[in-house]
Amino acid sequence: MVIAQSISCSHCGGPVDFEPGELYATCKYCGFTTVIETGEPFSFEHSVLQNKYDETGISNIVKSWMTSGFLKPGDMARKSKILEQNLVYLPFWVISAKAKTAYKGIFERISPPIVKEGMLEKEYNWLVIAREASSFPTREFDVPLEGKIPYDFRRIERLARILNSEIGRDEAIELARQQVEAHHRFLLQKDVDRLIEMTLELDVKQAVYLHAPIWFIKYEYKGRPYQIIIDGSEGTVLKGDIPSLKF
Repeated sequence: MVIAQSISCSHCGGPVDFEPGELYATCKYCGFTTVIETGEPFSFEHSVLQNKYDETGISNIVKSWMTSGFLKPGDMARKSKILEQNLVYLPFWVISAKAKTAYKGIFERISPPIVKEGMLEKEYNWLVIAREASSFPTREFDVPLEGKIPYDFRRIERLARILNSEIGRDEAIELARQQVEAHHRFLLQKDVDRLIEMTLELDVKQAVYLHAPIWFIKYEYKGRPYQIIIDGSEGTVLKGDIPSLKF
């Protein structure tokens, strides 16, 4: 069991709870974010996406998801039972950057093979979840950045759980660089069959610390548990476990 600790908020003096491994903590009384190690104020932009759904609204999204799409049992909506609906504000870093990858490779789909060189350029608002060892489907989450507002604790529901960041800004930027590089390597498979050289330049414009409302749903179908993950700001199902049709 992880034992929570606390520090005093440097803004209002109230107790700020945090768990071992977390780097920043946000006061539930005034919404002020503090760097745990130093007790100093958090100096980067801290934003939040607003949750638009209550438990009834989320239940309706779940039922609609169960009755749409392919590869789902025909009686899934009728025979499923929602066990839990938990709203969690997950921490992310949004890395806004321009990525340029110079590459050289061999195109082997013709004979004789030819050497190809080029430059792949793209701009990203790359999302890095600020929790260690998380299985959250980050690449499926198209963050509606136009809806973000400055972090306001008064907009957070009492029933919600707020998780703090376990990853700092510099580490998030490095993770984004690694992930963009892997993504570009995948994209370059369209142009070359074998890469010889590849160099990525990542020009970071901004790094925003963002809390997003995510609903974690547990449901039961024919005695077995499954999970659905829903974006509370848009009502989009990000990931859903589907029972086997053979079951």
